Amino acid sequence: MQYADRLKNLGTEMAFSVLQQIQSFPQERQEKVISFAIGEPDFDTPEHIKNAAIDSLKSNRTHYSPSAGIPELRQAIANYYTKERNFPVGLENICVLSSAKLVINFSMLTCTNPGDEVIYPNPGYPVYESQAKVFGCKPIPAPLVEEEEFGFDIDRLRSLVTDKTRMIIINNPNNPCGNVLGPHQLEALREIALQHDLWIVSDEIYSNLVYDNLRYRSIAELPDMAERTIVLDGFSKYYAMTGWRLGFAIANPEVIRNFSNWATNTISCAPTFVQDAGVVAMNSDKAPSNAMVQQFERRRNLICKLINDIDGVSCLIPKGAFYVFANVTEACKKKNLRDSTHFQERLLDEQDVAILSRDYFGTRDLDETQDYVRFSYCVSQDHIEEGLARIKKFVEG
Repeated sequence: MQYADRLKNLGTEMAFSVLQQIQSFPQERQEKVISFAIGEPDFDTPEHIKNAAIDSLKSNRTHYSPSAGIPELRQAIANYYTKERNFPVGLENICVLSSAKLVINFSMLTCTNPGDEVIYPNPGYPVYESQAKVFGCKPIPAPLVEEEEFGFDIDRLRSLVTDKTRMIIINNPNNPCGNVLGPHQLEALREIALQHDLWIVSDEIYSNLVYDNLRYRSIAELPDMAERTIVLDGFSKYYAMTGWRLGFAIANPEVIRNFSNWATNTISCAPTFVQDAGVVAMNSDKAPSNAMVQQFERRRNLICKLINDIDGVSCLIPKGAFYVFANVTEACKKKNLRDSTHFQERLLDEQDVAILSRDYFGTRDLDETQDYVRFSYCVSQDHIEEGLARIKKFVEG
């Protein structure tokens, strides 16, 4: 039997390999592990959202919906984004999907052809590169640099654009770095997109997790950008609904019509009762979600303080998401470790602390000389304190 050639281009999320490794440990050791590896809120979905799904099920809302989503949810999303962002959003601009990841998939299928080039952030979410390869595109990594607070090196980014470039993917706030793109970065991306007639896919799944009273700004708000930007968003992070698999795209009406057709050809529609819960999430009081974000901000402050107190380890203070991308270059030298992956492996073996190496987030650029690891602070403050105490012991002991 033969399998498709495209399978060799299908990547994965390596974070789950660490989870599987931990789950293979004896139960007694599993209980000792402190994991900063998985990017999932450690909060339960708010009760009023769960109750909305239960009520919907009891009302037998278990049948097909329109492929683009029920009108009530699309209207709720439109109202929210028109209010929170500086560009108008209507029902014709929204397609609801069973997973925000499908926005990446459908964007490639709708806006690129085999052989086109897709620029994506590196380090970054590994699915961008994987999807581009599977659909026959050439993925072009654009380095994020610490000197730009893990934004793009704009001159380098410009140099990557060719006559085959069709799309730039941005992740704002970013996984794994936690950076939020500032006005000068967004304006530079706008200029590049307009000059070369490019699509922008803006992954904004963390856009409601920003700190220091920062107002989030989407690239779609900039002049002439709403028409060429595909916004990816969903309910997983801000509403602690990772397992519900509910996402959506915001784009121009022609893109949305094509997305709806792709949905018809693949998933048919997102589950109706899950969409009903999404309506309540969008329209109801955001106090539980905002309290979660405030807790994440307190954790961010704590973990950054403790990281920067370790000799040979340092980090910038991220402005969004729930990740810290820490520089462990000097710690690796001090411990005679070959790289951040070796740092990750030794730390788990010797201190039962799980983190993720920079190598889990895309192939290193040839010019990279620094080593980084990602911390997810989706854990309690007690675990942050204990985990960082173990890391300090590992590095300085």
